[in-house]
Amino acid sequence: MVVNKVIPHLMEIGFSEYEARTYVALLMHNPATAYELARASGIPSSKIYQVLTKLLERGVVSSLGEEGTKRYIPMDPEEYIEGHRSRTEATLKSLKQEFAAVGKEAEVSYIWNISDYTYLMDKAGRMIREARKTILLSVWPEEAAALEPSLKTAARKRVPIASVHFGAPVIGTGQVFQHPIEDTLYAEKGGRGLVLVVDSKEVLMGTLFEDERVEGAWSMNRGFVALAEDYIKHDIYIMKIVQRFDSDLIRRFGEKYAKLRDIFRNEEES
Repeated sequence: MVVNKVIPHLMEIGFSEYEARTYVALLMHNPATAYELARASGIPSSKIYQVLTKLLERGVVSSLGEEGTKRYIPMDPEEYIEGHRSRTEATLKSLKQEFAAVGKEAEVSYIWNISDYTYLMDKAGRMIREARKTILLSVWPEEAAALEPSLKTAARKRVPIASVHFGAPVIGTGQVFQHPIEDTLYAEKGGRGLVLVVDSKEVLMGTLFEDERVEGAWSMNRGFVALAEDYIKHDIYIMKIVQRFDSDLIRRFGEKYAKLRDIFRNEEES
């Protein structure tokens, strides 16, 4: 039922369970007395007045009539949502400015571990949309498709974008270099990789395994950022060489450039 979905969502934005149940019951039955709301919501009568008092303080509920005959009506849900959105956005804007002032001189050097796919992709999208100077990306088709809208947003702001793309082409934004041996790399790593560097100061990377595990990290550590940036840039250098000298490379190093990729030996096909 829709009601069963509404209550958890209200709790996510600060309602207690009793407050959420009372508000939803009032939307379905109004105007209503405290007694009627207690019955409709399944909340003990001994608790309903305390819950209603909190909802009145929130401005989510209004009362009609005098004490003893008091009845309650709910604020229109759309009006509540827009008001909540406005207050939340104003608070977050102020908080962002305050955090910037607090940590203006601080150097963020820690590495934040990430194990949730949804968070990883949400963070990647936000980084891309907030980019100001450059975007370097190493990505597979599944993640490329999800990030394409954010990449288009960055492109409209004329942020230069360069991507190393594994698998069938999906990205159509920025300069794209398709990796020629994605199947071999997937087999070696056991999963897809995602590396994103924004403005040469922030990096996000992760490995996405077949069993849906995610091992990732975010950081503004200068060494970590430089390492990831060089990784993508060197892949692009190689892609440019491959595009121009593919037949020579295969002749000298074998299929899938096996001998070129063998870093512990320095030999070519005879």
